[in-house]
Amino acid sequence: MSESPEIEELPATQTGPKGVIHDWRKFKLESEDHDSIPSNKRELLRQMSNPRSSDDPRDKVNRKMSIQEYEMIQEEDEQCLRKYRKQCMQEMHERLSFGPKFDSVFDLESGEAFLDVIENEHHLTLVVVHIYEDGIGGCDALNNCLTCLAAEYSTVKFCRIRASATGAGERFSEDVLPTLLVYKAGEMLGNFLCVTKHMNEEFFATDVENFLNEYGLLPEKEFAASPDEEENADVE
Repeated sequence: MSESPEIEELPATQTGPKGVIHDWRKFKLESEDHDSIPSNKRELLRQMSNPRSSDDPRDKVNRKMSIQEYEMIQEEDEQCLRKYRKQCMQEMHERLSFGPKFDSVFDLESGEAFLDVIENEHHLTLVVVHIYEDGIGGCDALNNCLTCLAAEYSTVKFCRIRASATGAGERFSEDVLPTLLVYKAGEMLGNFLCVTKHMNEEFFATDVENFLNEYGLLPEKEFAASPDEEENADVE
């Protein structure tokens, strides 16, 4: 198994009140639909996000926000502010080496895609791969369970691939499906053939969760803040 590639370091955002204001202005400029705002507002946003340089360094230190700029910031919509806050939290999460976050099950279309997600995913990301085929007992139910778990375990990358698409269909015959494979940093941590034999005939996401937890494979569950909580959260 090849070594995981080095993860490119994310550009650091500016810190401190002035740095945060500058990053917010730049984000707002980049996220604005340029066709829907007047040209004079676009120009002002551009100047706010990238103030003209001056030969006198004191001009940069002493530059004050104009009334027009202040009023424009006050008028920014809450939706864009929440989007900016979410992006900042995501960047901080990745810079602190917790790895990327996910919210759904990824479909792998080929053996190459299968190998790529095993070998090249972030070294701290747990990868759970469901190998299945349509019409095989338990496969559809397990797909539904993983969809539920993906929403609750955002640091885990849940994937699925048809056995016939792996390029090794002879190894994944009907009698070993559904199969769950678990990897981290290119290393296999779990290989569960015909995983449904460890569960009742009717099983749910909590049953799959408990099964993986028995082997210590799942991280601590993350509870995302509700939309109301996010809306009421203070921006520091």
